[in-house]
Amino acid sequence: MARQEDGSYVISTYREITAVLNDPHLSADVRHLSRPMPAAEEGVTPAFIKMDPPEHDRLRRLAMRHFGPPHTPGLVTGMESDLITTVGGLIDGVADKERIDVVDDVALPFPVTVMCRLLGVPREDEPRFHRWVNDIMNSIDYDPRSDPKEKLDKGVQARKDLRQRLGELVAQRHGRPGDGLLGRLANDDGPDGRMTDADVVATAKLLLIAGHETTVNLITNGMLTLLRHPQVLQRLREDPDLVVPLVEELLRYEPPVHIIPWRVAYSDITVGGTVVPKGSQIMLMLASGSRDPQRFRDPDRFDPDRCDNQHLGFGSGIHLCFGAPLARRETQIALTELVRRLDSPGLVADPPPYRRSPVLRGPIHLDIEQGRG
Repeated sequence: MARQEDGSYVISTYREITAVLNDPHLSADVRHLSRPMPAAEEGVTPAFIKMDPPEHDRLRRLAMRHFGPPHTPGLVTGMESDLITTVGGLIDGVADKERIDVVDDVALPFPVTVMCRLLGVPREDEPRFHRWVNDIMNSIDYDPRSDPKEKLDKGVQARKDLRQRLGELVAQRHGRPGDGLLGRLANDDGPDGRMTDADVVATAKLLLIAGHETTVNLITNGMLTLLRHPQVLQRLREDPDLVVPLVEELLRYEPPVHIIPWRVAYSDITVGGTVVPKGSQIMLMLASGSRDPQRFRDPDRFDPDRCDNQHLGFGSGIHLCFGAPLARRETQIALTELVRRLDSPGLVADPPPYRRSPVLRGPIHLDIEQGRG
C-alpha cells in the first residue's frame, strides 16, 4: 500500500488486492470519489461494472441469464465450431505471407466478429462495428502532446455511432427474443424484471469494448510469450490440451489488464495497516499481485505446469469479469490454431511496439515472419 501525492492509494500485493476486491465497503462507482472525476460519456447510462449492489447484482444476473451458467451453461461450448471457423478463416487469409501482424490480421478482427454474431448484429453491419471498435481502441491511447486531435475525435464519434446503432437494433428486437443476445436481453421478463433499452445497450457495449480489449491483448501477449519460449510453443504444437493451463498461466504472467484504476472507499477503512479515508481513490495493480512472491513461487517464470494458479487476470469478487469464459476459449482456440498452422514463426522485433496505456497491456503490432525456425 502506498499513498500518492494526489491522495490516491496504490495496492500491489496479492492478499491486499483480493481483500479490497471482496470488501463490501469499497465502491466501483466513481461518483463516491471525494474529488470529482469527469464521466467518460456525459449523460450515458453506465455499464453495471461501474455500479454497486443492489443494482449491479440485478443487472449482472439479468445479463448472466443469457450469457453463461446456470441458465445458459452451453453458450460458449455451443460456439466452438464457429470460433474455430472464424479464426481459421483469418489465418487462411495470411497463411501464404512471409510476414504477418498477429494484431491486425488475427487478434483484432477475431473477437469483434465473434461478439457481433453472439449479439445478433446483422452481417452487413459487421464492417461498421469493426471500424467503430478499432477507433475506440485507438483513442484510449490518445496523447495530446503527440497525437493529432483527430484520433480522439474519431473515438468520441465511434462511441456515439456504436451506441446509436445498438439502440436501433435493441428497439427492433422487441417481440423477437430469438435474435441473438440483444433480442434475449430486450425481451427477458425474469424474476429480476427487464433491462431497460439503455441498460441493454450499455451491456452490449461492455461486451464489445471491454471484451475486445481483454481478448486482443491476451491473444497477442500469448503469441509473444510463446515465441519467447520456443520449447513451450513446441509442446503446445505436439499437445494441444496444454493450452488450457497455458492460458491460465498467461493470465497470471502477462495479463491483458494490468490495473483496476479505481475503487472508492465508502467509509474509512484499513488496508494492510494503513487507514484509507472515505472517498479516496484506490488503484489495484493486478499484474503486480499476480507476480507477488508471497503468493506465487518463482513468479517471474512462465510455467504452464504451475499448480494452484489463482491469478488476478480477470479480477476477483462481485466484479469478476463475466465474459471470462468466452475470452478464455477464444484465446485457447486462437493460440492453438496459430501454433499449428503457422510455418516456423519468428519475431521480427523484440520487444514489439506497445500501447501507451498503463491499464491495458499489449503490443500495438506483433510482426512475425514465417519460415524462420
